[in-house]
Amino acid sequence: MTNGKLKIFLGYAAGTGKTYQMLTEAQELKARGVDVVIGYFEPHARVETIARTEGLEFVPRLRLEYRGTTLEDMDTDAVIARNPKVAVVDEFAHTNIPGSQRKKRWEDVVLILESGIDVLTSLNVQHIESLNDQVWHVTGIRVRETIPDWLLDEASEVVMVDVTPRALLHRMERGVVYSPEKARQAMENFFNEGNLSALRELALRQTAHQVEEKRVEEPTAVSTTTECILLWLTPHPATAMLIRRGRRVANYLGCPCIAAYAESDAERVSQYLAFCANLRIEARALPGVDPPRAFASYARARGATQIMVSRFTPKLTGLVNQIRDLQVTIVSERTRDP
Repeated sequence: MTNGKLKIFLGYAAGTGKTYQMLTEAQELKARGVDVVIGYFEPHARVETIARTEGLEFVPRLRLEYRGTTLEDMDTDAVIARNPKVAVVDEFAHTNIPGSQRKKRWEDVVLILESGIDVLTSLNVQHIESLNDQVWHVTGIRVRETIPDWLLDEASEVVMVDVTPRALLHRMERGVVYSPEKARQAMENFFNEGNLSALRELALRQTAHQVEEKRVEEPTAVSTTTECILLWLTPHPATAMLIRRGRRVANYLGCPCIAAYAESDAERVSQYLAFCANLRIEARALPGVDPPRAFASYARARGATQIMVSRFTPKLTGLVNQIRDLQVTIVSERTRDP
């Protein structure tokens, strides 16, 4: 069975119109006779967006009990059983209700795609995993719900739904995005013009990157990529930032990103190994009593051209001395201006 195609409507904040545009496309598909259903839609009390669902078929939601309250989420099995040509799934980065079969909605979407169903979905740029540190740096907010970058790489199309920050703030003031009280709080915090401008720039760059990647991809082309990035994982918390940075650089260079760690650290880096797996970064345990020497040998064996390490890496000087013939980047943690 051929997998379905994924189309992502990308914005830089709530209220840019990505869900509205996604539903507009769903309506156009239906008008052309395409079998399209809504697998999940979050209305947020936005009248104009809700109106775009008129006449579209909704797959009934799954109801789950959590801490004495009945909550609703997408019924993935029901969407697959309905077997439409296209399923609309809002809020791609959503975390599912505890007790669901899968933790994240993107995992549900992957299952739907593997069933041969095309998916239209919505996403804000701050939910892209490798941008997590940059988003925190410019906004001061650490986004907890993220999707791995490879999902964007595998999307057949990424469409940015754009609006100027000033126009978005005007929508906020008119109560189009949130209720008046919630809008006031948002504009005093996250929704200031500086934050929105920075996020918009990130979204524009991300979209340009996706377009460029699709433009140069040719099924018959032979890859001439010679770059390979190798990360050194340690138990230090800065390793999460290192992994994001490495994945981001590899994405822009269009090259492999791999990782290695001392076998003696296996248990203490387990959370980072799961993180690497989520971002499709192969991680290898290196045995031996001399980790820098083992790492240098592994780097050459794998043809690594760029080494990225945290400044908190143990025996950092010894490691750098072992790989003087390779490019080494010592990655510092981002800090925010006071």
